[in-house]
Amino acid sequence: MKRILLGLLSLLVVLGLVFSGWYYRPWSPFSPASVRALDKPEEYVITFQRMDELLPSARIQAQQPQPLPRNLQALDIRYEWNGETRSLESYLEEARVTGFTVLHQGTIIHQQFFHGADESTRFTSWSKGKSYVATLIAMALNEGLIESLDDPAERYAPEYAESYYGSVSLRHLLMMSAGVNFNEEYSPHRPSDVRPFFFNAFILGRSPDRLARAFGPNEQVPGEHFHYVSTNTQVLSAVVRNVFNAPLAAVVEERIWTPLGMTADASWLQHVQGDRGIAVGYCCLQATSEDYARMGQFYLQRGEWNGERLLPESWVQEATQPVSSAHEPGNTIYGPQGYGLHFWIPENYDREYYFAGVYGQYIWVDEKRGVVIVQNAGDPRWGRRITEAFTVMRAIAAAVAE
Repeated sequence: MKRILLGLLSLLVVLGLVFSGWYYRPWSPFSPASVRALDKPEEYVITFQRMDELLPSARIQAQQPQPLPRNLQALDIRYEWNGETRSLESYLEEARVTGFTVLHQGTIIHQQFFHGADESTRFTSWSKGKSYVATLIAMALNEGLIESLDDPAERYAPEYAESYYGSVSLRHLLMMSAGVNFNEEYSPHRPSDVRPFFFNAFILGRSPDRLARAFGPNEQVPGEHFHYVSTNTQVLSAVVRNVFNAPLAAVVEERIWTPLGMTADASWLQHVQGDRGIAVGYCCLQATSEDYARMGQFYLQRGEWNGERLLPESWVQEATQPVSSAHEPGNTIYGPQGYGLHFWIPENYDREYYFAGVYGQYIWVDEKRGVVIVQNAGDPRWGRRITEAFTVMRAIAAAVAE
């Protein structure tokens, strides 16, 4: 009996060592232990500055840097919120902002960095990256690589052939109206599909395309509802990879980073390191605050850069307006937020829209005033601060455009 117990104890020790080795992976720069750092809200302001150190990624090189003009100035912004006058500085502190950049008419007029960040920091995009994937879809449409947004995804992404997602049109994917059964819940304390999707890709090294392919339909009819689902963008990113015949990071480098003259290298997370890696396409771009602002300026200029049209003429107008009554602000489960084709629209919008990512990531575009505002943050309470963020962005736009 004693020998049996010793044998069991030895086996448990060996299994513990094997698990520890797998979990911490001292032979690798990436490990499940590093992924779990994402479940520490108090560290978001630092973690979101070093995502491509914690997780596998592909580099996006800045081939032809074209720095934006600068005329930096202080911003003394006051705004009314919940019956009191508040300051921009108090908002930036409470919202745990790490980087903040303001453009007016294409010139950087204000920048601030916090929590150890600076001009060279690569901040994670989270779902701001979705709008980049949509932009690449538009570029493919402009170049004739995609014939119609009403084509089914499987026409361009054979990875999804004979799956539910394969039958969904590109338009319905862009609308977040795919009729797919998926729970986009970020809290670790509630049932979720997006959290295991993310962690299974990075901890278990499972292909994000295969993970997305497994999801089937719900009772909603595609095109007649708004249901924000990250896997929709994963499918679109597969379309992008196929029509441009290159990994997502390489496509971003060739079609966005180089033509727009981005000034710093960036990265896109992928499920494993190296050539086998598949980009996690629904999020996970890392870039500087200035280069995020440049993307907003590109949209402010309606898809033209250096005199060249890179997007279909009607794309920006179509993508940044609610695409149905179900997508109007106030008619969605997201309260004051409406939706276009992978772009968000605020309540009472007047030629305003924004790229958005969880925990307080924004690229705000005010076409009427010629203003772009970038916010990078690590705010666990961002959901309660959304309408205040709208108020702050509008106060800044109004002040700098006077």
